[in-house]
Amino acid sequence: MDAQGNPQLNRNLAALVGSRICHDLINPVGAISNGLELLTLTGAPNGPEMHLLQSSADHANARLRFFRVAFGLSSDGQMMNQADITAILGDVFTGNIAVDWQIQGALGRPLAQAAFLALMCLEVALPHGGQITIGGAPEEITLTARGERLNAEDDHWHILTQHRAPGDLSAARVQFALLPEVLSKLRRNLAVERSAHSVRLQF
Repeated sequence: MDAQGNPQLNRNLAALVGSRICHDLINPVGAISNGLELLTLTGAPNGPEMHLLQSSADHANARLRFFRVAFGLSSDGQMMNQADITAILGDVFTGNIAVDWQIQGALGRPLAQAAFLALMCLEVALPHGGQITIGGAPEEITLTARGERLNAEDDHWHILTQHRAPGDLSAARVQFALLPEVLSKLRRNLAVERSAHSVRLQF
């Protein structure tokens, strides 16, 4: 059976493409960041232009590491330790969204992937900033987003519980379609709770 007739193969191919893109881009982006740092050490002017280039390269590198977990291929035998997870999140979320990872110890890579995708969903709900807390234990993870002005659009959140993405789903919202797929493989149910100032995801 070809890839077109095999949904599981399609999902694996998509994950492999994500892994390949992130893998191939991490090294050159990291080299750019290192090169900029070397320029400052050799006496190059360290003005606002250099700072902008350095911060942009660092953020791109952090995002690629985040995307590699969220969109890449993962297997049951892979693990991520707490230090690596918090380092990635600390480098990515440096703006008006604060992320507090409270889960202790290592996490299976597929479960970390689900958590990162859930984070991306909650990030959409906080266009004006706020805080996302990830707590619980590997057996049951809870993510809670809090903010003064939430953007919890019905169409997107219904995807998480109905397991059916619309045909016109944008690339910026692909995480809403992928999270139920990942959780289905983990045999976990997703609970979604929304209020005026918070959104909670539990699986």
